[in-house]
Amino acid sequence: MKEKLLARAPIFKGLPDEEIKKLTDSLRELEVPPSTTLFREGDPGDRFYIIIQGHIEVIKALDTPEERLIGIRGPGEFVGELSLINRAGLRTASVRSSGPAHLWEMSHQEFDELLHEQPSMAFELIKVLSERLTTAHDSTIKDLQQKNLELTRAYEDLKAAQAQIIEKERLEKELQVAFEIQTSILPQTLPELDGYDFGAIMVPARAVGGDFYDIISLSPDQVGIIIGDVADKGVPSAIFMSQTHALLYAMATRDTPPDRVLQRVNQLLLKIGESNLFVTVLYGVLDRRTNQFTYARAGHELPIIVSADGKAETAPYDQGQLMGVLEGPILDEQTISIPPGGIMYLYTDGVIDARHANGDSFGMERLIEEVGNSRDGTAQDLCDRLWQSLCAFQSKNAQEDDVTLVVIKSTS
Repeated sequence: MKEKLLARAPIFKGLPDEEIKKLTDSLRELEVPPSTTLFREGDPGDRFYIIIQGHIEVIKALDTPEERLIGIRGPGEFVGELSLINRAGLRTASVRSSGPAHLWEMSHQEFDELLHEQPSMAFELIKVLSERLTTAHDSTIKDLQQKNLELTRAYEDLKAAQAQIIEKERLEKELQVAFEIQTSILPQTLPELDGYDFGAIMVPARAVGGDFYDIISLSPDQVGIIIGDVADKGVPSAIFMSQTHALLYAMATRDTPPDRVLQRVNQLLLKIGESNLFVTVLYGVLDRRTNQFTYARAGHELPIIVSADGKAETAPYDQGQLMGVLEGPILDEQTISIPPGGIMYLYTDGVIDARHANGDSFGMERLIEEVGNSRDGTAQDLCDRLWQSLCAFQSKNAQEDDVTLVVIKSTS
């Protein structure tokens, strides 16, 4: 009976019978009294829960004047999974039983081991998370559109306008929550690799965006580096970005070549459904033993290599097709070296497409000149300095596209 119940949980859909039996034997069962708080927003998280019986409330800002219920989970559903994906490992909401509940408990280590043994489970997990994020975003956007319409009408009545402004501020706070959820899946700290220094910056053009990056420690000698850009901006691209990033994070291992990682993620993106969106991605593995960066590029901008004496040039390239469109996209596969004392820049097209008030774009020529003339300081200094140059170039012109930079500097 327990095995049948566990197999019905969406996250474990498709797992082999022997894996289901193994889980049933190993998962701990909990009996939770009514109104019990399992964990609070901001707490460190090292486990998540599958609901067998009862209902669990998901709450933001628990025990404050701004407390609000954002969801109720029932039998077969799960809670607490975001802290296992979130790099900081912190709970993004509080969870409380609405009545007596019967739960299964899984630790972070058990979750990681199962995910690596059964990578297809990442697909089911992302489907559920995407549905939750889509529902939350749709509700917020519909509410925002309605309130904006009401605000326009309220201009004729100052008292009504004041009430609508307060409501608009509340909705903006909810979009800020969406932004915090999106950024929580990006690295809060960058890993260390002997002989290299890392820096990164991401600035969305709107409250939420479609750019993403990650630097993943694969072994003491290797890191995986991801940068990507979803077509379009705003909520739809943010959802697609979250799906792509999570799948890349799940598939990236030291034993899987970059081209295989991108092809597998592309297959899963196509299975998720028609989104009318596509994504450019560059994923590679930097190995300090060989000082080589081996990568696969799916339509993304070319890396720029800067030598110690300031010579800047783009990496060699071949054809590389977008992800999320074709069954088997052609990928640009390259292996390059960062010269001693040199720098590699990875970036999204928001950098070269940044516009001056007169309509001129920042462009590749200006970017290569800028990075060639800026070599002093840490990798993060170089990121911040290039962003400041973009801001100065745009001046008062509004930022039109998300901007993401990842800088890898050789310290040897």
